[in-house]
Amino acid sequence: MDRQTVGSTNRGRLRVGVRTEGRSEVVTAAGELDHHTADLLRTPLDEALEQGRSRLVIDCSQLEFCDSTGLNVLLGARLKADAAGGGVHLAAMLPVVARVFEITGADAVFTVHDSLEEALAD
Repeated sequence: MDRQTVGSTNRGRLRVGVRTEGRSEVVTAAGELDHHTADLLRTPLDEALEQGRSRLVIDCSQLEFCDSTGLNVLLGARLKADAAGGGVHLAAMLPVVARVFEITGADAVFTVHDSLEEALAD
């Protein structure tokens, strides 16, 4: 399955990479997370949780945009991860994305780290 095009009407607007590092599943989102691309992130998050990987670290260092649909994908993953005894850690958010989380108050329900290294060390 080509994760760069599933559910997206605009190919390549969001690229998602997944790797396991220690006890964490690191999901890197690069580009724009919105209504058209949300499933590109939702699918690997759900797959990680289904495989018992409940500590999710989202590398946001290349995420340039996140709308309410993208925020809901992350909130949904957080609820599932918490229920499985894990959590969602957001790392290295660009200011434009961090602002969305601040405005909505979502930054209060996630563990937010300044860097990926910090998130992995936590």
